Amino acid sequence: MRSAELSGWGRYPRRPGPVAAPRDMAALRAAVGLGGVIARGNGRAYGDSAMGAAATIDMRRLNRMLAFDPATGQLVAEAGVILGDVITAFLPRGWFPYVTPGTKFVSLGGAIAADVHGKNHHVDGSFGAFVDWIDVVGADGEVTRASRSSNSELFGWTIGGMGLTGVILRAAIRLRPVESAWIRQETIPAPHLAAAMEAFEAADAATYSVAWIDCLASGGSLGRSLIMFGEHAETGEVPSAFRKHPFATPKRRAKTVPVNLPGAALNTWTVKAFNALYWRKGLSSPRKSLVDWDRYFYPLDAILGWNRIYGRRGFLQFQCALPPKSSEAGLRALLGATAAAGQGSFLAVLKRFGIQESRFSFPMEGYTLALDFPATAKTLALLDRLDAIAVDHGARFYLAKDARLAATTLHRSDPRADILRDMRREAGLDQAFASAQSERLLL
Repeated sequence: MRSAELSGWGRYPRRPGPVAAPRDMAALRAAVGLGGVIARGNGRAYGDSAMGAAATIDMRRLNRMLAFDPATGQLVAEAGVILGDVITAFLPRGWFPYVTPGTKFVSLGGAIAADVHGKNHHVDGSFGAFVDWIDVVGADGEVTRASRSSNSELFGWTIGGMGLTGVILRAAIRLRPVESAWIRQETIPAPHLAAAMEAFEAADAATYSVAWIDCLASGGSLGRSLIMFGEHAETGEVPSAFRKHPFATPKRRAKTVPVNLPGAALNTWTVKAFNALYWRKGLSSPRKSLVDWDRYFYPLDAILGWNRIYGRRGFLQFQCALPPKSSEAGLRALLGATAAAGQGSFLAVLKRFGIQESRFSFPMEGYTLALDFPATAKTLALLDRLDAIAVDHGARFYLAKDARLAATTLHRSDPRADILRDMRREAGLDQAFASAQSERLLL
């Protein structure tokens, strides 16, 4: 056991506390026995969801890939395995994750606990749709295997349950067969929000879709976007230089933000200039292109330590999902409030969600908007206004990105929060497993 100051990827808030890093089941059981613990993977949740109320269990040493079935694409691995390591091991063999978030540096346990989504939710659903079973360490230290057919309640609550049902020890997930490491990308500029949504709806059969939004645009340009659609390229479509080796890609040298940038580096004027430049670049770039998997799925991973761009104070992300009937009105209100506040985000992302039924996972049919802001008092005030707009339009909030949501806001927006809280109390889980986030949100 060691003491460490922990934070999420947003670096806000920071909290000191004891951290256990078990290498085996005996050490893991001892850590669970402390009570008030939460499992932590690679620390890529943005806020305080992987910071234990009493202690934190660092799962990165439990990181073995245990078995793979090439007939079904099923991989059995421990929770501390990093998604990027799965890609490194299996993409050269023709396999890729069915669902991936915007970073490959997330652990498998974290991906399951947050039930992460990707650019293909409208077609394939979230990460949990491709989890066959999970081994969960309960409050008594015993391991229970849960699946859709066995211990299904535990299975359902654990996927998307933010680690509050127990410690995910290992899981069986399914990978997708692919012919190459390349993506056919089509970029469509949309001059305003309505055009962007029309483009999403018109291409609802596209496997992948995501939009960058200029969140400082206003008036007739409100919500102007660059929508990027993608499909896995077949062998014959690979660039000629790589056709003999379709899983090879150009080497990408990662850049690093070595120090915290000054707090004034990100302001209305710099973000506005960046957004204008990015928009113009999108207009002048070829509409169709071939890009490698890393550039399409993980553009920010090429900048190591990019969270330092926001300075020592860190950053906050607002992400909500809006139902179909109120998506456009809600997005207009959210983007309008952001533009009016002059606190634009250069990491503003819009995605379309498909139908999903789940115990406590974030996605629901409609659209999801994500906005990043420097962590300041002004930002906190703006986010409170965005919360109110979101709730008024029937939204729910993504807890993997949350660092400051009020408990009353969560429980008002999502009745499932009450059900999760009551289930945890009745099962005696609330004393065993707790995070700084679960305490704040009364879960």
